Amino acid sequence: MPLSVAAPVRIAPSPLQYGKDLLLLAKPRLSGLVVLTTTGGVALAPGTIGGARAAITILGTAAVVGAANALNCWLERDVDARMRRTRDRPLPAGRVEPFVALALGLAVPIFALPTLALVASPLTALLAFGALVLYVAVYTPMKRRSTLALFVGAIPGAIPPLMGWTAVTGRLDPGGLALFALLFAWQLPHFLAISIYLADDYARGGLQVFALVHGERATRAWIAASTALLLAASLALVPLGVAGPAYAVVAAAAGALLLAAALSGLVGAGGRWARSFFLGTLLHLTALFAALLALPR
Repeated sequence: MPLSVAAPVRIAPSPLQYGKDLLLLAKPRLSGLVVLTTTGGVALAPGTIGGARAAITILGTAAVVGAANALNCWLERDVDARMRRTRDRPLPAGRVEPFVALALGLAVPIFALPTLALVASPLTALLAFGALVLYVAVYTPMKRRSTLALFVGAIPGAIPPLMGWTAVTGRLDPGGLALFALLFAWQLPHFLAISIYLADDYARGGLQVFALVHGERATRAWIAASTALLLAASLALVPLGVAGPAYAVVAAAAGALLLAAALSGLVGAGGRWARSFFLGTLLHLTALFAALLALPR
C-alpha cells in the first residue's frame, strides 16, 4: 500500500516575527537615515525646542517616512516579487497581507501629521505631507516610466533635515534650504551607483533606472558630475553659518575622496566599483553629519 504524502503545512509566524515583518514594511535602514538627518536639522537650526519636542519631531518624521515606505511596499509588491533583492520582503513572501501594509500606510499619517503640526510646527507637518504625497503618488509610479524619477524621488528624501530645521524656526530660510540641497545632491550619485550594480535586478522588476535606459558609461559620467555638485553643496553650509571651519576641512577631505572615486569610475568601471562607490556615499554622509553635529561652528 503506497504511503500518502502530506501536503506542506504553512506555520503561522510568531508574534515576534510578525512584528519584525511589520517593521520591515517601514524599511528601517532608510528610516534610520531619516532619524540622522532630521536630528541634524533640529540641532543645527538657530534656537532650541527642548528635548521632548525634538524627540517627537524626529519620531513623527520617521513615522511619516515609514508610512510612505509601507505604501511603497503595497504599490510595488508585484515588482518586489520579481527582483532578487526584494522578493523576500514581507508582502511578496506572503508573510504579511497587502491590506495590512495599506492600512498602516494610511493610518499612521492620520496621527503623525497632526502631532507634527501641534508639537513641531504647521510648516513641518506641511513638508511631511508634501513628501508623503510626492513619494507615494508621483515617485513610486514614475519609476516604471521614466529615469526622471531619480530627481523626483530625491526631493522627499531631502526633506527630513528641513523638517527638523523648521520645527525649531517655523520658517524656511537659507540654512535649512542648504541642508535640503545637501541631501538632494547626495542622493544622485548614491542611487545612480545602485542602478549600475543592480541593473539586472531592476530589469527583472521593470523599473526604468538610469543605467538601464542610458547605459553604464553615461551613468558613470552622471555620477562624477553629481559628486562634484555634492562637494559644492557640502561646502555651501560654511558661508551660511550652518557649519564652521573644522567641518569645512572634513567636508573638503571627504568630498575630495568621494570625487576621486567617482572620477576613477570613468575608466573601465563595473558592478564591483559601483557597489564600492555606493558604500562610500554612505560613509561620506555619515562623516558629514558627524562633523556637523560634533564640531564647533
